[in-house]
Amino acid sequence: MAEKYKIITFGCQMNENDSEKISGMLAEMGYLESEDTDQCDVIVINTCSVRGNADDKFFGALGQLKQLKQTKPEAVICVCGCMMQQEVFRREIKEKYRFVDIIFGTHNITEFPELLNRYKASRKKLESVLEDTPDIPENVPVKRAFKHKAYVSIAFGCDNFCSYCIVPYTRGREKSRRPEDILKEVRCLAEDGCKEIMLLGQNVNSYDKGLDDKISFAELLGKVSDIAGIERVRFMTSHPKDLSDELIDVIAERDNICNSIHLPVQSGSDRILRLMNRHYTREHYISLVNKIRDRIPGVAISTDIIVGFPTETDEDFADTLDLVRKCAYDSAFTFIFSPRTGTKAALMEELPDEVIKPRFQALVDTLQEIIVSKSQIYADTIQEVIADGRSRSNDMMMSGRTKSNKLVNFSGDCSIGDTVNVRITEAKPYYLLGEMLHD
Repeated sequence: MAEKYKIITFGCQMNENDSEKISGMLAEMGYLESEDTDQCDVIVINTCSVRGNADDKFFGALGQLKQLKQTKPEAVICVCGCMMQQEVFRREIKEKYRFVDIIFGTHNITEFPELLNRYKASRKKLESVLEDTPDIPENVPVKRAFKHKAYVSIAFGCDNFCSYCIVPYTRGREKSRRPEDILKEVRCLAEDGCKEIMLLGQNVNSYDKGLDDKISFAELLGKVSDIAGIERVRFMTSHPKDLSDELIDVIAERDNICNSIHLPVQSGSDRILRLMNRHYTREHYISLVNKIRDRIPGVAISTDIIVGFPTETDEDFADTLDLVRKCAYDSAFTFIFSPRTGTKAALMEELPDEVIKPRFQALVDTLQEIIVSKSQIYADTIQEVIADGRSRSNDMMMSGRTKSNKLVNFSGDCSIGDTVNVRITEAKPYYLLGEMLHD
């Protein structure tokens, strides 16, 4: 009987993509995926270290595996991902969670099959973490979550060193995959029936780092959109300092490049943006948003915002609220500042909770009002939706997304991966309700 595995993933799309690769390697070794943790022979937790709550969730999930290891000692418990790139967390696991068998990092996930085989042969705990690597492994087996859509990594690491961010230390310096390797992967996906591609990088706009033959992200995006069978192309994440007019133009000109852009601002205060080492001003950012909206019809813009960055004043926060109103975001991810050991911001004095919490609530209230208004634009319209599966909130309905990345729950008879037209009957703030139209 084949052994079973389960992967628990925390964090961003890059982590999800890494988990798909780990899953592909395990499947190639003959393991079967299972959701029943108690029945699994190998459990892998892929960690995130961007926010403090991700750390807490990881340690909570890891603690729950202690009993499994006691009742099933032959089970192999593995931990990988961004947290494992930091020695402080590796030390904590070895001291407090001694039932963990294998620890590996972000730069050597392709070594996992070898590590697993070595552990099973010796039953000796293993740790393998590289600080960085110039290599980008190709032809790694991948077991994707969906057949109709796929993540495709185009670059790894980050050179920006924002003062609050741990990513350059856990993912390494920025390096780009060769365009021919990316395009080959997308063609293979299209031939396999994939309709939607999400190009991934910590900063896709600065794509071409380390390449001999320079090619801009806008040029790469255009080449991906030219591949037959690809109905939608998305990308994540854009840094405002590197978003070019060329990129805006190619999105505007191509019907299959989705009209949704995630553009993290983090703060609306020029003083805080300098402390964050973001390399743009609020004026530049607002003008960029206006340019995008003028050039790309129906574009949806989302963002990330941090509240309570060290030394943030009432005036700084007022600038953030003002920017939010001016940019009128379609959606936003909001965070309370979380110090990350090893970053410059972690050395700054934190603000007290009684200052931060009212600001955070004011931001959420402001965004809610804007997002409700923006969502109403979809009411009584017909939207093209690719069905992703059953709705999480109502399994009698299907769920999918518009080109602008708006979640739609809809009634109608279709299959996962079908492209359908949906009449929007009700516009909720964070999702839409509708009914599928039949030809």
